[in-house]
Amino acid sequence: MQLRILLLIAITAQAVFAQPKSKITVTDLTRIKQVGGIELAPDGQRAIYTLGTIEANPEQKEEYEYKTHIYLTGLKPGDGKALTRGPESARQAVWSPDGQRIAFVRTVKGKGQIFIMSLDGGEAWQLTNSSYGVSTPLWSPDGKRIAFTSGITMAQMLTDSLVNPSKNGPLWSLEKPGFTNNNFVKIDKKIKANPDGSLAEIRAYLDKDVEDKKAKVINRLNFQGESTTEPDMSFTHLYVVEVSEGATPKALTRGFTSFQAGNWLPNGQGLLVVTDRDSLKHPDREQDNVIVYIPADGSGARKAILSEAGKSYRSPEISTDGKQLAFLVAPSEGVNFAQIGLATLTGTSVSGIELVTFDRAAGSLTWATASILAKGKKVTAGYVIYFTASANGGAPLYKLDPTTRQVTQLTDFSMGVTSFDVSGNSLVFAKTEVANPSELYITDATAKNQTKLSNHNDWVAQRQLSLPEKRTYKNSLGQTVDYWIMKPTVVAATVVAATAVAGKKYPLLLNMHGGPTAMWGPGEQSMWHELQYMCAQGYGVVYANPRGSGGYGLNFQRANIKDWGTGPTEDVLAAVTDAAKEAWVDTSRQVITGGSYAGYLTAWIVGHDNRFKAAFAQRGVYDLTTFLGEGNAWRLIPNYFDYPWSADAKVLDANSPYNFVQNIKTPLLIKHGENDLRTGPIQSEMMYKSLKILGRPVEYVRMPGATHELSRTGNVRQRIDRLLRIYEFFERYVGAGAQGLTQR
Repeated sequence: MQLRILLLIAITAQAVFAQPKSKITVTDLTRIKQVGGIELAPDGQRAIYTLGTIEANPEQKEEYEYKTHIYLTGLKPGDGKALTRGPESARQAVWSPDGQRIAFVRTVKGKGQIFIMSLDGGEAWQLTNSSYGVSTPLWSPDGKRIAFTSGITMAQMLTDSLVNPSKNGPLWSLEKPGFTNNNFVKIDKKIKANPDGSLAEIRAYLDKDVEDKKAKVINRLNFQGESTTEPDMSFTHLYVVEVSEGATPKALTRGFTSFQAGNWLPNGQGLLVVTDRDSLKHPDREQDNVIVYIPADGSGARKAILSEAGKSYRSPEISTDGKQLAFLVAPSEGVNFAQIGLATLTGTSVSGIELVTFDRAAGSLTWATASILAKGKKVTAGYVIYFTASANGGAPLYKLDPTTRQVTQLTDFSMGVTSFDVSGNSLVFAKTEVANPSELYITDATAKNQTKLSNHNDWVAQRQLSLPEKRTYKNSLGQTVDYWIMKPTVVAATVVAATAVAGKKYPLLLNMHGGPTAMWGPGEQSMWHELQYMCAQGYGVVYANPRGSGGYGLNFQRANIKDWGTGPTEDVLAAVTDAAKEAWVDTSRQVITGGSYAGYLTAWIVGHDNRFKAAFAQRGVYDLTTFLGEGNAWRLIPNYFDYPWSADAKVLDANSPYNFVQNIKTPLLIKHGENDLRTGPIQSEMMYKSLKILGRPVEYVRMPGATHELSRTGNVRQRIDRLLRIYEFFERYVGAGAQGLTQR
């Protein structure tokens, strides 16, 4: 009895005096490290991977820099070591076929260049010195050459004798009005620019204004990039270089079209790559992609392998024996996602093409050998394909048997596989989950008995986290909508799990995803910090995957066509209505936010529902007709609705939150990046100015230099600012000191 009492006292004392876990802070954003770029060595005994970090800028106080470096692991827990370091990031690392070297890309004087590193020791040496910069290195099967891609502007193309030997313009029209033939006019550099001279001299003067950046002349359809207008087109070409110092790269592709790197054929005679289907059609108008064979001899020839009008083929992956081809294919227009295709590959010809029945958007196709037990020994028994797909709130790993076309799910929906590689019976992958945003794991080919290899985010173990609770709702279309409720995180020495203090009430935040085909859940990486931070600040959070979200099949993804507002609103409000029934929720303190399409949905909801005390609409789209001209994501308009001049144009007005601006009485904070050309800041300014004219409580924040990717990969200080503004604005209306708030 005395022993039991002493043990009880000891356990109690340990609980009382144990170091309490702390809240997630806003600056914990800078502590998150992301594992990616995993590649197993050819012998399967080692792996390389990249680690992305956020580092303080030593030259600018309160500023940060993104860094990526390459790590090597012998597949033992805790044995990972950095292969690269220093101020310049290293990325896109790939093993040589003999496993003795790696190739990777590092920035030199602002341009990516390929470096070679021997794993037996010694410094990495620079293989390429391209004035264009290079990316995506691919070792040839014999390890003697590396293929890579380079981006080349239109102006560079006109003088490059490798990819444009004739130094002529494109065969397709530049669509410059008033000029005949292909609309391409060569500039005679001998003509002197003179504003008061002949027509030729005036044209030379105008051309010089363009060179001096006094004017941008736009004739192309897709002239909006992510951060600036791009009147000058660029093209991606494929090269090959011998792996020896001083070697000169050889161009494998030519012409005014782009090529995406694919895979070498096992015989090393050429590669399968992706390009536009019609090279005579303006690239801005050609949406069909084809898989072609490019010989490695530099002849510039190409042979179509998979091509069909109205289809986009990509991601060609060849089995080790070179006899099978896996690929992805999707309709080029409309609301769709790619399906997995399989074919028999004979030399450079395909046959027996079949599509796999799998109602999710597959990606990262990877061939691996399959093994079976024969007389107690493992023997090779053909091939299997591993891949990932966003599904039901996670990003599971799947296995496909090419013979039976059967797909097996290997990991569950509560986690996300963000990168992986497989060799024989070894599977190495990066996993994100609620307990940890990113770590490296190893398992067998069945993904059972997972062993953690890294501790890059071990600091998370000292943080108190909120665990999402999954629920479902059956909407008016009969579809099952997933949503999750996260309780506020309460920090106390004796509290380990996320819970609520008995009798106390907390505000509730409805946070919504964009896309509209994005998907959130416990296995989705990008929102890990934001959701945990808001819970740590004393907010409950609810988020849902309404109709139109990805990860639930094609019919679910298409369920918001011509209905961006009413239907999805039903789904997310059903989730928040259910969450508001929780005993810890103060129903008088509900707030709402979302970005991109969810910025749209935020504005739509507060124009139709008054339950929220405050709202924060981020980088949204509010007038669909304006969006056609302002954003580079403009094809969402014809894909989901129709063109403004069509017979069904009224559907754009009926689905535009701006047309309900007079109904918005909810205090609204609107944010946009000044350089965001995916949705365009004019959308936000229309909403702000109109609400200001109406005398409504509205505030507008523009982020200088920020693009649409602000919350994910933008300036770190601005990312912190954004999250703090969400919290601070909501506190004005639902915080403990908010005017008129009833104390509980």
